[in-house]
Amino acid sequence: MNATRSLVEAGQSIWLDNITREMLTSGTLARYTEELSVTGLTSNPTIFERAITRTGDYDAEIAALTAKGLRGDRLLFEMILGDLTEAAAILLPVHRRTAGIDGWVSVEVAPGLAYDSAATVTQAEWLFEKASPPNVLVKIPGTGEGLAAIEEAVFLGIPVNVTLLFSEGQYVVAAEAYMRGIERRVTAGLDPDVRSVASVFVSRWDKATAERVPDDLRNRLGVAVGALCYRAYRDLKDSDRWQRLENAGARPQRLLFASTGTKDPNASDVLYVEGLVAPNTIDTLPEETLVAFADHGRVRGLLPRDGGDAEEVAAAYARSGVDLTTLAAELQVEGAKAFSASWQNLSAAVATKMGAA
Repeated sequence: MNATRSLVEAGQSIWLDNITREMLTSGTLARYTEELSVTGLTSNPTIFERAITRTGDYDAEIAALTAKGLRGDRLLFEMILGDLTEAAAILLPVHRRTAGIDGWVSVEVAPGLAYDSAATVTQAEWLFEKASPPNVLVKIPGTGEGLAAIEEAVFLGIPVNVTLLFSEGQYVVAAEAYMRGIERRVTAGLDPDVRSVASVFVSRWDKATAERVPDDLRNRLGVAVGALCYRAYRDLKDSDRWQRLENAGARPQRLLFASTGTKDPNASDVLYVEGLVAPNTIDTLPEETLVAFADHGRVRGLLPRDGGDAEEVAAAYARSGVDLTTLAAELQVEGAKAFSASWQNLSAAVATKMGAA
């Protein structure tokens, strides 16, 4: 049995953390759905920056859109939504077969809006209306300002992928924002079935702490943080508050493990995939990690309901001088800055190609 299939049998969905035009036109994404059990796809500004600037696959479209008078973010979103619409069509049969649990693709609001709630909601509405397939999630950062935007977007019926979450605390407040949006819909007599995922980034913890802890602690924090978030996820699903919403017809916001590509070349290339196997969750894998796990990965066990030894691991890092709360805040800020820089680089590269056209 293919190793990726073993993840599915353990109850975990596999989403691909990549998109390129070549992947769509060559049939690679369709093949991954058939052979490697991929049932969804995520994207971010960095992924699109690489896809658009490192190939000539988009040059003709840039020229055509420029000739139509499109510029700036409008032109970028036109190209991005074009690719995501095609990916959504490929995954639509999965979406229908799983009754909307899987088969999603994600499009992110412009990264510069991470700290502007009102503008985020406005753009989320525009993206939701512009993206015609029913299986498109709008990615909204789980920053302090993003929380209000998440609640409002969910209340408006927009499927949301909450991104840039790095800790149990950040995850919980984002999940509560989602529930508030659903509760408002129930009070207003609206359909409470608005799908959402909450994306917790794991590998960046280990990259950030690699030189700050003893060798026996290296590359253990990412999995521990994921396990703590899983415990909180299960606690929320078991809460009376959520049970009332589920009885009203709501579906759970799913926990998604993101940034699961191993950063340390001396560590296993499937470290986070093997360490974060949990039912009713999603693991979004970079393409190279997906291929690696299919080749030599194994399901070695499921995450314990109570997080296992995650508390002990976190405490050991704290004793080594790592302030987890402070670092989580720093990682979120750095993540937002990195996506914003990628968006700016993409804008600049496309502007150059527009000039050439």
